[in-house]
Amino acid sequence: MPATYIDKPSDKAFGEFEARCEACKARLRQEDFLHNRGLGNEVGIYTFCYDPRLKNRARGFFDKLKADPSLPCSIREENLYDILLEICEEKHIAAAIPRREAKKGQAQMLKQLSAVASPEAFAKKIADRPNRPGDVILITGVGEVYPFMRAHNILDNIQHLFEETPVIVAYPGRFNGQTLSLFGRLCDGNYYRAFDLI
Repeated sequence: MPATYIDKPSDKAFGEFEARCEACKARLRQEDFLHNRGLGNEVGIYTFCYDPRLKNRARGFFDKLKADPSLPCSIREENLYDILLEICEEKHIAAAIPRREAKKGQAQMLKQLSAVASPEAFAKKIADRPNRPGDVILITGVGEVYPFMRAHNILDNIQHLFEETPVIVAYPGRFNGQTLSLFGRLCDGNYYRAFDLI
C-alpha cells in the first residue's frame, strides 16, 4: 500500500531526501546537464520529487542551492504562487478576488481566474525574465497553486521556450515517468517529456 503522507516522515524518508539532495548537487555540476546534452531531441525538463512532509527541508535546500557560490550555474527560482499573485496584480483583480469568491463561490471564481491566469500566461512570465547562459530554472510553488494550476499544464507550455536552459520542477509528490502524483495521492495529470533529476 503506497504511503499517503499523512503520518510523520520516517527515517527512510529523511535518508532518501538527503540522498536526492546530494545527487541533485552533483547533477548541477555536470556539463552535459547544464547544456542539455544527451537527451536526444527532448528539452531538459526535470522533476525533483520529494516527500511533501519535508517541505521545510526542501525549501531550505533550494535556498542553499541559490546561494551556493561553488555551483557552476545560477539557480533562478520561479514560484508559481508568486507568479499568480503578480498576474492578478497586473490585471488589477487581486483585491477583488476574496469578495468575488464569497459572492459567486470558489468554483466560479476559479473559472474566471483561469481565463486571466492561464498556463500560457504563467509560461510567458517565466520566459520573459532575463535568462543568462549558465542559468538553471527552478520552478517551485506547485502545491500552492493546485488545483487551480496543474504542473503538467505549465510544463506543456514551457517545453518549447527553454531548449538551451535546464528546468527543474520542485515537486512535492511522485513522478513515474508518465504520471505526476501530487502529495503522493492526487493525480496531477500525465506528462511524458520530463526526466526524474536523480
